[in-house]
Amino acid sequence: MIQPKEITARISEIAKAKASLPWVSALVLAFLAGAFIAFAAGGSTLVAHDSPSFGLGRLLTGAVFATGLMLVVMAGGELFTGNSLMVVGLLDRAIRPRDLLRNWSLVYVGNFAGSLFVAFLMGWSGLWRLNGGKVGASVISIAASKVSLDFGQAFVRGILCNWLVCLAVWMAAGALSAAGKAVAIFFPIMLFVASGFEHSVANMYYVPAGILAMGDPAISALAAGPASSLTWGSFFWKNLLPVTLGNIVGGVIFVGTLYWIAFVYGPSRSRNQIRG
Repeated sequence: MIQPKEITARISEIAKAKASLPWVSALVLAFLAGAFIAFAAGGSTLVAHDSPSFGLGRLLTGAVFATGLMLVVMAGGELFTGNSLMVVGLLDRAIRPRDLLRNWSLVYVGNFAGSLFVAFLMGWSGLWRLNGGKVGASVISIAASKVSLDFGQAFVRGILCNWLVCLAVWMAAGALSAAGKAVAIFFPIMLFVASGFEHSVANMYYVPAGILAMGDPAISALAAGPASSLTWGSFFWKNLLPVTLGNIVGGVIFVGTLYWIAFVYGPSRSRNQIRG
């Protein structure tokens, strides 16, 4: 494991490499990352849908969901939330603002496409009818709970989520082995999911999956409580927008910027003061 100061320099170099990706490569890698996160979301829902206790269910969900970021980091993918750390390259002047925005835009679109593609495949697979349709009912319940948050709640949960996600990416960048990367990723991701925080790319699967599941009368009849608020409009405006903004703040400010200040700006300023 390399030291945090060295990780900061490595993250800046990674940002430079990401900014120079051809647009086709960025879109394809983002599509894959969105699919990987969707696989993890779908698998974790199936595993935990009939958990005997609330807390155990959250723990199981988090443990399975962590697989998604492992796939992104170790198999290769471009994930919008993790790419918040590109701000380190921006602060280092290794990349330009337009390079950052170009990457974020391409990756966001690609992540959405990959997540949505897997949501449709899951709907067609018939897997939501497992356990008498209870899996599908859980899919609807999860989606409905996400669009029922008010803007402020979704925004704050987005901040908290990506604070931990970017810490996972940060630590994985400092790990020197595949096992080390897996451990670095597992615990922060398990913690954010178990805590109920909100991840924009995961929600690109969760909420569309719930909307699609509502189209199956056998499943929607089992859904607990009214799900009339579960629409594409409520998804975009009541969940995806505030969660995305929160994710940006969590990764850019509380990980990328603060570590850059601690390990780059702070020491550099101190040296200049000494010389003066």
